[in-house]
Amino acid sequence: MSQSPQKAPKNLNKDLIILHFTVFIWGFTGILGQLITISAVQLVWYRVFIASVSLFLYFKFSKTDFKVERKTIVKMVFTGAIVGAHWVLFFASIKLSTVPVTLVCLSSITLFTAIFEPMIKKTSISKLEILAGLLIISGIVLIFKFETKYTKGIITGLMSAVCASLFSIINSKFVQKTQAPVIAFYELSGAFFWISVYLLVINGYNQKLLLKPTDVGYLLLLGTVCTSLAYVAGVSVMRQLSAFRVALITNLEPVYGIILSFIFFGDLNKMSLGFWAGSVLILSTIFLYPVAQTQIARRKNRP
Repeated sequence: MSQSPQKAPKNLNKDLIILHFTVFIWGFTGILGQLITISAVQLVWYRVFIASVSLFLYFKFSKTDFKVERKTIVKMVFTGAIVGAHWVLFFASIKLSTVPVTLVCLSSITLFTAIFEPMIKKTSISKLEILAGLLIISGIVLIFKFETKYTKGIITGLMSAVCASLFSIINSKFVQKTQAPVIAFYELSGAFFWISVYLLVINGYNQKLLLKPTDVGYLLLLGTVCTSLAYVAGVSVMRQLSAFRVALITNLEPVYGIILSFIFFGDLNKMSLGFWAGSVLILSTIFLYPVAQTQIARRKNRP
């Protein structure tokens, strides 16, 4: 009994390291999204197919049991629709704007999670979380004001953030009873199913689905390392970390993404002063939030 308090911080630190590594991988997905030449919907269709197959093969070779109740499978498949929508909107935003703009828009996950998580889990709303979310939104508004040529990309990026916030909160509940790889398999399979239905409705299979040799390599990397592996890691840490904490750290994705974008594309030259002012406000909020949270906790614990 006496050892459990000592183990918790170690496990927490381990989860934080895993999450930061996962967020770095997510930052790289934007680069791949810009390098792959097919449309956003087709890109995500291939992505979730590759990810689902890789997870299925993992279960078979490791002899892992991935059976769950039918009711739970149905819930995960429907959650997969939200996951698929998030990625389609994410890559569409990149193609309508730039990698840095899309990644900064994704930072609004913090505000959406601060609002949605208490509603879904029926808990009280944190004033500090709302304040942090509003500051991040202010940064996005600042970017929006100066980057008017990317209006469609910004709106699409914000819609992607809403979807990401929702499935993160849902997964924080799933992971309490189901293993992360199992959740990832059914949700990614669900995303593949719903996108396949969508392509059928819009006659998407009649469009050119052939891939360039370079696209194949990028999609394999995107589907395995950046999706199945990263998705499992991102869900697994939610056993200890709240959806808001995960969303807050996920906001570091723009830092990694912008650095990688500069290395690959030199996108920094396209950004205005308003973009940088908004980005600084967003990233400052991310780093200062844990400090404010610690100070508030100390004041409450004072006699």
